[in-house]
Amino acid sequence: MPSTPPAHRRPRAAFAMGADAAAAVLAPDSLAALAEVCDLAPLPALDDFSTDAARTVLADTEVLITGWGCPPIHAGVLSAAPALRAVVHTAGTVRGHVTDACWDRGIEVSSAAAANALPVAEYTVAMILLSGKRVLERARDFKAARRRDAWLAAPPQVGNYGRAVGILSASLIGRRVIELLRPYDLEVLLHDPYVTDEEAAGLGVRPVTLAGLFDESDVVSVHTPLLPQTTGLVSRELLGSMRPDAVLINTSRGAVVDQDALTDVLRANRIRAVLDVTDPDPLPAGHPLWDCDNATITPHLAGSQGNELRRLADLAVGEVARWAAGDGFAHPVRRERLAFLA
Repeated sequence: MPSTPPAHRRPRAAFAMGADAAAAVLAPDSLAALAEVCDLAPLPALDDFSTDAARTVLADTEVLITGWGCPPIHAGVLSAAPALRAVVHTAGTVRGHVTDACWDRGIEVSSAAAANALPVAEYTVAMILLSGKRVLERARDFKAARRRDAWLAAPPQVGNYGRAVGILSASLIGRRVIELLRPYDLEVLLHDPYVTDEEAAGLGVRPVTLAGLFDESDVVSVHTPLLPQTTGLVSRELLGSMRPDAVLINTSRGAVVDQDALTDVLRANRIRAVLDVTDPDPLPAGHPLWDCDNATITPHLAGSQGNELRRLADLAVGEVARWAAGDGFAHPVRRERLAFLA
C-alpha cells in the first residue's frame, strides 16, 4: 500500500485536467506556490493518459493534481504510474476520474469540494433572501411599469422575518448554507436521515420528515447528491404539498427533482423556483420551463467561477504542502463515504 512520503521531501507532481480548466485554475502565483513544495512536471496538463508523452510524465509522478476534464485514472493508467501515491483534485466530486483501481491501490485522495461549497452556499442564501422579498419579480415589474408600487401594501407573505427555510440534506453545501443563515431571523428545518436529533440541535436546525420539510417550509433548498436512491426524490406529491407561493431552490442536480412535475406545478402558478441545474442541463430551447415567469433559471453558475477559482487552487496548494510534509490531507476523500457525496 502506498505510504506518505518522509517529511519535507519534495514529491514529483503533475497536472491532469482539461486545457480550459488548467488555464482558469492554474494562475502563475498558484503555480509558483506549488513549485515551492513539489517538483512540478511542466505544463501543459495531461488530458489524455494514453500518449507516449503522458506515460513519460506518469512514470515518476507521485502526486497528480487534477481538475475538470481529467480522464479516468484506471488500472492501465496506474500501471504507467508506479510511484503515484496521491490525487489532489482542484474541484469538487472525484467520481469522474478516481476509479476503484485507485482505491484498491491505497492512493490517498483530496478534493476542493469544501472550497467549492462556499460560492454555492452564498448563491443559495442570496436566492433565499431575494425570493423572500420577491426582488427579482418586483424588479422586472418595476422596469416594465416604470413607476413605484404602493410599498406599504405589500402582502404579509413578502419578507424574510420568521420564514421557514427547509434544507434537504446536510451535505457539505447544505451545512454551509445552514451556517450562513444563522444571522437571519429565519427558522431552519432539515431533512437528512443520517443526521441524529443531537447533531441537528448542534447545527441549530429543527429535524423534520421529508414530507414535513415540503409541507412546512416557505423555501426548500435541495442539496442532496444525485444517487440512484435520490433520483426523482423531489416528487410530484412533495411539490404539490408545498405552500402556495413557496420557493424551490435547486443547486444540486436536476435529476433529483421530478422535472415534469415541477414544470406542471410552476405552470399552474402554485409555487416559484430558482434553478441553477436542470435535467437535462441546459434545457432544450423549446422547454416550457423557459416560459414560466415564476422560474428563475441560471446557467449552472452557483459553483466557483472567476476569482473564486483561486480558492480552489489555494486549497490544492495547501493540501500538497501538507502531504509533502507528512501531515496528511485536511480534506481527504474516503472510499466508504463516496455513496454520500455529490
